Amino acid sequence: MDQKTSTDSLEMRLQTLENRIYGERKNKLGKPVKCAESLARIQAGLTNTANKRERVKILHKKIEDLMKYLDPQFTDHITVPDAMKLEFILAEEEFLVSQAALLEQVNSLQPLLDSTYIRDVPEHATKLQRLSQNHIKQQDQTETQSQEVKKLFEEYNKTMLLMSKQFTQWDETLTKLEEAKGIRPVE
Repeated sequence: MDQKTSTDSLEMRLQTLENRIYGERKNKLGKPVKCAESLARIQAGLTNTANKRERVKILHKKIEDLMKYLDPQFTDHITVPDAMKLEFILAEEEFLVSQAALLEQVNSLQPLLDSTYIRDVPEHATKLQRLSQNHIKQQDQTETQSQEVKKLFEEYNKTMLLMSKQFTQWDETLTKLEEAKGIRPVE
């Protein structure tokens, strides 16, 4: 059923297209002109003409040669002699040898890529992500602890400075009192 509606839809679209191309023209029998029929007639005419003409037959046989000649690489093949190609290769010999050595090294390391360690990378990636998050959290905690320790050291230093000043004042006051009473300070 679906195929029939698809075919009907296609026929309607073709009919609309034919009406746009040919308008209301009719063929010799008075029926509307059909594009498909016209194209089939033209194809048959061209095939008959091609079969009757010997030059067209030869052209069809040589079409592969023509396609070869139209290929852009064909001109390179004709213009660059084999000796020149050999010189190009020899000029790049060192590079080619190094690339071959690298390829052999990659080939020898292939079993490592197939190892269980490499296959388990996705599993380890999730673990690594958790560890990274823990590490970041611990870095934040360390930073907080460092700030707190720094504050405590600053408080300690202030307290020690104030105590030192206080002891210095007391020492000066005590020294003045001792001098006033005539007592010699013990050194």
